[in-house]
Amino acid sequence: MPVHVTKVNYRGWENSFRLSNDLIDLVVTTDVGPRIIRCGFVGEENEFKEYADQRGLAGGDEWRSYGGHRLWHAPEVQARTYFPDNGPVAFEERGDLACLIQPVEPTTGIQKEMDIRLDPNSASVRVTHRLRNLNPSSVELAPWAISVMEVEGTSILPLPPRRSQEESLSPTNSLTYWSYTDLSDPRWRIGRSFILLRQDPTQESPQKVGLMAPAGWIAYARKGHLFVSRAAYVTGASYPDYGASLETYVCADMLEIETLGPTTRLEPHGFVEHVEDWFLFRDVPTPENDADVVAHVLPKIPLS
Repeated sequence: MPVHVTKVNYRGWENSFRLSNDLIDLVVTTDVGPRIIRCGFVGEENEFKEYADQRGLAGGDEWRSYGGHRLWHAPEVQARTYFPDNGPVAFEERGDLACLIQPVEPTTGIQKEMDIRLDPNSASVRVTHRLRNLNPSSVELAPWAISVMEVEGTSILPLPPRRSQEESLSPTNSLTYWSYTDLSDPRWRIGRSFILLRQDPTQESPQKVGLMAPAGWIAYARKGHLFVSRAAYVTGASYPDYGASLETYVCADMLEIETLGPTTRLEPHGFVEHVEDWFLFRDVPTPENDADVVAHVLPKIPLS
């Protein structure tokens, strides 16, 4: 089945592009970005959150989430991280890729790009995120890809394989807390092999954890659908946020699933890439414990 690329007015963003096959469709904005604002089954709900009061907005100095999928660079620092991506980006078709290219951020000297490849025959997408250093000196950073998910679902993070004390005397992974992290919050379910975080619109307090996760995937289950994001874990590399390669954040409005690449020192005109593969499945119950993940989620996780 072919991939169709059409220019559309998407909720007030007049210069948007829809990428579709017979199964799923994506929408990218070029009035702001780079951003993938929609991903979902054709004719069905967006798996990503959209902020209704921000639809169609552009310009200005205020940082807006908008929703959807975005690219940041870690570590999180107010002045650098929250540079507003409210201006236009270039859109190019290069063979089977749709490419979004942001002008250089004047406050950071970093240029963000996304190359998007929708598989013509399946509900899967490859997003190659790219950060270029156009400063006159080197910069240390890590690519950070963030998907803002719609409410009332559950994120799933895989812990490294569990073993007996006799089999493994040394520690095997880190778990990163933020100052507001509270694992007594009932939205958390910490199992032996998986961490689950439930989004509840009635609960306003934010929660977040980061995890060193060699399995390299994070997922979100909602209303019978399962969204999987997979990014390769680099053994022995240094990751930001005390070694976190995956992170999940929740508040009353949405839930984020996040993948990070290793911390890298970019020389002038150097670049780093971070690849995510997305997969969307139907008929997957939202898990409530490890057994549910093993029964319903793990069989859907592509091995490579």
